Amino acid sequence: MFSLHHIDDFMRGRIMGKIEEGRKITDVAREFDIAHSVVSRLWKSFKTTGMCSRRHGGGRVRSTTPAEDRYIVLSAKRNRRTTAQQMANQFLAASGKQISRKTVARRLRGGGLYARRPVVCVPLTRQHRTARLQWCREHHNWTEQDWACVLFSDESRFSLSSDCRRQLIWRESGTAYRPENIQEKDRYLTCSIMVWAGIMINGCTRLHVVANGTMTGQRYIDEVLLPYVRLFRGAVGDKFVFMDDNTTCHRILAVQDCLDSEGIQRLVWPARSPDLNPIESVWDALGRQVAGRNYPPTNKNTLICGLTEEWDKLPQQLLDNVVQSMVRRVECCITLHSGHIPY
Repeated sequence: MFSLHHIDDFMRGRIMGKIEEGRKITDVAREFDIAHSVVSRLWKSFKTTGMCSRRHGGGRVRSTTPAEDRYIVLSAKRNRRTTAQQMANQFLAASGKQISRKTVARRLRGGGLYARRPVVCVPLTRQHRTARLQWCREHHNWTEQDWACVLFSDESRFSLSSDCRRQLIWRESGTAYRPENIQEKDRYLTCSIMVWAGIMINGCTRLHVVANGTMTGQRYIDEVLLPYVRLFRGAVGDKFVFMDDNTTCHRILAVQDCLDSEGIQRLVWPARSPDLNPIESVWDALGRQVAGRNYPPTNKNTLICGLTEEWDKLPQQLLDNVVQSMVRRVECCITLHSGHIPY
């Protein structure tokens, strides 16, 4: 049955017309499938006021004007890290009006701004941007078949504790990678372990744990290039290309001599470009899988065990998809004039 609040003005008029024709309230209520008491109240109200339409209340008076709403939104855009309470205090000082932080949040949502965590990216200088743009233009014509011959590799650190990133900013939907919404930050962690791995279409290496210290040039040769990269070079053939970043241990002369002696072609890589490396997306997926385990790691041994097990569970389709995204990554970097890309 309909309640009084669900009856529109058109139906109210029809009900009143039936009763004025001499129909009984009970019969009218049954015909319209409405409670007898509802029809009775409508009829009494009609006889008293002569109106059957619903009267709408004025509602609560808004605490801010449209001009003040625009001021709040503009203030958030000028300083995106200001909290709602701080903006409420600033509004009180500027206008003399007391509003709550919830009112500020509602006005910002009305202006298309929502509280979100800023994207954290490495700092890019003008030289970095120039090098990134030149590299992308040189590889703009590479197809998915060309990228399928590349083994993308990287080291990554995983920690038992992570940055909670509780600081929020105000931004519009779909604008996470605009410059004003990015927080540039060098990544560093403590109480962590370093791992190395490589991915490519239809294959990946085992997850190698860099135990007892950091990666050096000689360890890179002995623990990575000879046991892993050399095998992939032999399996793929002359079209094989090896990608690693510009970490100091990767660029020493002994490493280059080892690559040359094994006939391994290296892909020149622009500095400060983790967003171009598809394996970064895999590290992110691996970290989420480890954090979501039924029994999260509590020490380094369980962390190593969890990383190794979850790496083996990663679907090959995920690895193929991120490698195939290289065409889009290059195009996006050119479009954004070598800025941070949303990958």
